[in-house]
Amino acid sequence: MNTPTSTTPPGAQDVLDFWLGDGLQRGWCSDNRDALWFGGGPALDASIRERFGPLVEQAIGGGLRDWEPHIETRLALVLLLDQFPRNIHRGQPHAFAGDARAQQLVREALTSGLDQPLATVGRVFLYMPLVHAEDLAAQDESVARFQQLLDTSPAELQENLSRNLHFAKLHREIVLRFGRFPHRNAALGRTSTAEESAFLKDGPRFGQ
Repeated sequence: MNTPTSTTPPGAQDVLDFWLGDGLQRGWCSDNRDALWFGGGPALDASIRERFGPLVEQAIGGGLRDWEPHIETRLALVLLLDQFPRNIHRGQPHAFAGDARAQQLVREALTSGLDQPLATVGRVFLYMPLVHAEDLAAQDESVARFQQLLDTSPAELQENLSRNLHFAKLHREIVLRFGRFPHRNAALGRTSTAEESAFLKDGPRFGQ
């Protein structure tokens, strides 16, 4: 686990330890975290809600600005805005309430190069709000960033990063086709077009 420092608020450290374990020290986590990252389910959702719910709402409400200057605490803030709401508010509009701020934090980090010293697994989750964006320019950026990670990372990470790039490309294809993610329509009260309805029956599904 990470050791809190004078620049790492305990709440931010708790987020990082919970989601990434030793990943920020090693480059990638020593344990398999796919069930945590991609599995979901009522038990996990309830656990994240109980442990991090107040911090998530604080982040969505525009708080925790003192977490923004340093890349690791900014990453913790992005996790609170992008990943955790999808567990806490699964299938509800509020699952996406942190997306705009998360995407802005990522864009600022990319513009300033703040992301570059971050461990590979940290960069994966820093870039994830771009994958979730219903915006083609953000999708283009996400594919470029995951391609760069794949091209510059060691052999032992190639399988994981190839999978990340594959899903980034799938998300981009959906936004290119529809201008949005049809699988969010029900949660957001949006009416699906006939083409979207057909896609929802047979198209790829992943997360929210």
